[in-house]
Amino acid sequence: MALKKYKPYAPGRRQMTDLANEEITANTPEKKLLKGKKNTGGRNNGGRITTRFRGGGCKRKYRVIDFKRDKFDIPGTVKTIEYDPNRNANIALVAYADGEKRYILAPVKLKIGSKVLCGQEAEVKPGNAKKLKNIPVGINIHNIEVNPGCGAKLVRSAGQTAVVRAKEGKYVQVKLPSGEIRMINRECLATIGQIGNIEKQNINLGKAGKKRYLGKRPHVRGVVMNPVDHPMGGGEGKSSGGGQPQSPWGQLSKGKKTRKKKKNTNKLILVRRKK
Repeated sequence: MALKKYKPYAPGRRQMTDLANEEITANTPEKKLLKGKKNTGGRNNGGRITTRFRGGGCKRKYRVIDFKRDKFDIPGTVKTIEYDPNRNANIALVAYADGEKRYILAPVKLKIGSKVLCGQEAEVKPGNAKKLKNIPVGINIHNIEVNPGCGAKLVRSAGQTAVVRAKEGKYVQVKLPSGEIRMINRECLATIGQIGNIEKQNINLGKAGKKRYLGKRPHVRGVVMNPVDHPMGGGEGKSSGGGQPQSPWGQLSKGKKTRKKKKNTNKLILVRRKK
């Protein structure tokens, strides 16, 4: 998908780039697959801010995505490729032979009229889903389950892809986009191919207001705050705070490892993403 530029009739348009959306074939989503989505503003159920600098943004509705891919051995046909405001990847509307319709993440080379299938007999082509034990070594995959039947958790962003490295016993070695090599249960499902919308990472928002449309508020550095608001605030002139970079609550922000040392899945990670 190519990028498009704008005529600089305003300062915010001068550097702005956007996707040409050549793959998008429909602007109206499937009504039965829509749900309401409430904007939390970064607050939890107690009303306390748990994620700073969130709020506002455009209203949107949630598209129900089939991350489980549990329509085994029922062929489906791609009807539309659509934009999803809740993620950076495009989605595809699939109509199955039994009359049901579902949304899936749209991989590269998936087009209107393409056939998709989930099961042991599915071909190794983009959009088809198979268990890891049935996917050949060296194949690009995405939308990967961590536990069988629980739905995909890994590799779901635009342009991302993982690679099947090896098979050993009841586990399959998968190299993730971060560089981490992880052992995953061979019974877990994964989808063949690379997720589409690859150029998404290259767009330039062009102006601060477009960031606000996405529900992201201005990010303020701790060193420019007052001491009452941040441990690194205060001081005469430009001061770096005098201490280690940290969050407003004292959590160190550089170099401190936050993963639990006794986490059960540590034994499944063969190569860390940070060597």
